[in-house]
Amino acid sequence: MTVRRRLRSFAGVSLALLAAASASLPGGAAAAAPERTGHPSGGGLSAVVRYTEYGIPHIVGKDYANVGFGSGWAQAADQVCELATGFVTLRGERSRFFGPEGRTDRSLSDAGDNLSSDLFFQGINDARTVEKLLDRPAPAGPSHQAKELMRGWAAGYNAWLRQNRVDDPACKGAQWVRPVTALDVARRGYAITILGGQGAAADGITGAEPPSGPGTPHPKTAAPADPARAARELFSRRDAAMGSNAVAFSGATTSGGRGLLLGNPHYPWAGNRRFWQSQLTIPGELDVSGGSLLGLPMISIGHNAHMAWSHTVATGVPLNLYELKTAPSDPYAYLVDGKPEKLTKREVTVSVRGKDGRLSRVSRTQWWTRYGPVVSGLGRELPTPWTNTSLFALADPNAANLRFTDTSLGLSKARGVRGVQDALRRTQGLPWVNTVAADSAGHSLYTQSQVLPRVTDELAGRCSTPMGRQTFQASGLAILDGSRGDCVPGSDADALQPGVFGPSAMPTLVDAPYAENSNDSPWLANADRPLTGYPRIFGDTATERSYRTRGAVEDVAAMARRGELTVDDLQKLQFSDRAPAGGLAAADAAKACAALPGGRATGSDGKAVDVSAACGVLARWDRTTRTGSKGALLFDRFWRKFTDAVPDERRWRVPFSPASPVTTPNTLDTTADGFARSLADAVAELRTAGIPLDAPMGEHQFVIRGGKRIPIPGGSNRLGVWNVIEARWDGAHGGYTDVGMGSSYIQAVGWDGSGCPVARTLLTYSQSSNTASPHFSDQTELFSQGRMVKGRFCEKDILASPGLKVVRVSER
Repeated sequence: MTVRRRLRSFAGVSLALLAAASASLPGGAAAAAPERTGHPSGGGLSAVVRYTEYGIPHIVGKDYANVGFGSGWAQAADQVCELATGFVTLRGERSRFFGPEGRTDRSLSDAGDNLSSDLFFQGINDARTVEKLLDRPAPAGPSHQAKELMRGWAAGYNAWLRQNRVDDPACKGAQWVRPVTALDVARRGYAITILGGQGAAADGITGAEPPSGPGTPHPKTAAPADPARAARELFSRRDAAMGSNAVAFSGATTSGGRGLLLGNPHYPWAGNRRFWQSQLTIPGELDVSGGSLLGLPMISIGHNAHMAWSHTVATGVPLNLYELKTAPSDPYAYLVDGKPEKLTKREVTVSVRGKDGRLSRVSRTQWWTRYGPVVSGLGRELPTPWTNTSLFALADPNAANLRFTDTSLGLSKARGVRGVQDALRRTQGLPWVNTVAADSAGHSLYTQSQVLPRVTDELAGRCSTPMGRQTFQASGLAILDGSRGDCVPGSDADALQPGVFGPSAMPTLVDAPYAENSNDSPWLANADRPLTGYPRIFGDTATERSYRTRGAVEDVAAMARRGELTVDDLQKLQFSDRAPAGGLAAADAAKACAALPGGRATGSDGKAVDVSAACGVLARWDRTTRTGSKGALLFDRFWRKFTDAVPDERRWRVPFSPASPVTTPNTLDTTADGFARSLADAVAELRTAGIPLDAPMGEHQFVIRGGKRIPIPGGSNRLGVWNVIEARWDGAHGGYTDVGMGSSYIQAVGWDGSGCPVARTLLTYSQSSNTASPHFSDQTELFSQGRMVKGRFCEKDILASPGLKVVRVSER
């Protein structure tokens, strides 16, 4: 019997016989009234959800709407409070429910407070931006299948709310937990898409005021004195906030001649950019397993029977700025080719809850140009002031992109690397990520296929403003002269939308022994086959790589040379927890420590500190950040202080060389001003906190779940650890006491010729945010132990799961 016939046969069993044996659904409170954007979805949808170990659902629906229904239902069961909070954000209602001054979690935009977030999203809603994109015919707009997934997801979420009482303390009884529409689901996908563009400039859009407007301009509105440095710092901060690793090995390096893929995205551990794991099956049509970003109806990163893929945050800059000259006689107009054009005024009003609990209305004006919104800055690093003579507008091509669901769907159905490339060419929906993939035929792929403004080096050279000439070379951020009509990006013939690069321009590497990315540019996806010749906006070449890239390339290149690789080797790489910065610097630091007169160094407070005990700890450290590693915490605290105090160019005796990009720079310069001070500060900090200098890492890097302390392996991006963990330091309460972001949905996938993929997965923070759920911390404990979950993709493996639970979910 063919695979397709087996799937069709299973469809009848799943959707008919399993219904009789399914667990009954609990009753619940009546749903609240639908919100103003439309009526909750309906239509008699249903799905079969089969739960295997660790609460992983395998969802079967007869078509896209029904499998979307199952996904929405099961996501709500695990993450209703996180999801509901996100929908409040997207509706522009955070100030109404949580107060205007509250902080956002920056999951769906970079807005710093609730009022800015509301003004940003309400502006999008008022303009009917998402509705207009939904109306575009495919492929420029979303396909019918994508829309059906959204419709079904909304119906599934609403059905769960109707049939269950929320018991999560985070939102139990909250009036803001309400039904949603397919439009809400589309808006969530849109927010994710513009995270690198308008979403990253939310405060700059909502805070832009003309010089004659209300209020006195803050001194920080002055243009940066060093735009190149400001741009580098801006993108460095964003890179640190979210990143990823992925590597694909070709069949030339593996034990069976088939491909291997290890994906390790670094995303927030809380909020609306968490991953959630599932398998989605439409018999005969779709069968894919992996992680979805919360609220999205399709697998974002995953595998099917033939191919596995992951994404990493790319270096391509998905926006550009235009510097405009204001019209001499009209502060609300700007010049293009000498002719004035009026700014478009958008009045945005939101509800705000005062400290007395009363609601009031707050209105702000947003200003728009032919290029996009006027912005007062990109983050705190790069202010772009609106003066009497000039202003800045932001151009974000992803603001016209609602194709991410179709791209994810295309990848989910691809039967190999060639199918991945076809899907990316056909849908062109990835906004700010690279794709790394491997398949069962032994092919490997890296490609930076993303939606980027078509700013060629020629255009930047011809049209950059003085400020733009600095930022473009430093970071790829183009600032073009908007007063010239010939300074807009042209169009590629193979691009689905105007003003962006087409698929043929994307840096791509196929069938290399390994293809790896750790958030640096495409240049060293394979160090033996460097990629060059792409425009600067994609990324740089022949420049210093991050410690994480250097360590990753060293490790995967050595693995490829060794050959005969298996999924076991991928898991070992994931949990090796090697700290490349430690390998480069710890021995030199230990020697310099031992040479300090009297074993003492002066700290930042001017006090002498006995650091002699630190010398041996650093020398003996195993250069990893495993939970049992002694010395990792000391080096980590020293290295953070040292890299803050000493610029890149003064840290090393041997400088960077493009001829040896993986091994340079090297040899720590311990004579640099700041070395001894950083060591003294680190030692004093740990002693003040009562933490031994040789304390095991896991005793002081942990999370608390259900009152239990769970040690967490891994380390900071600054150390170059593959298994990135960025945690909050609180020495008074034990060290790194909570994880903000880092390794999230991890998958190691290969094939053995059996017809079923060999997969191991791990959702580091577990499936549910509900403290009462049995799946609140179970996978977190596996992560602590360096273990992963056996993937159950094929029917025989799902049915063999201990404690298999089958639930038929429906709207009635």
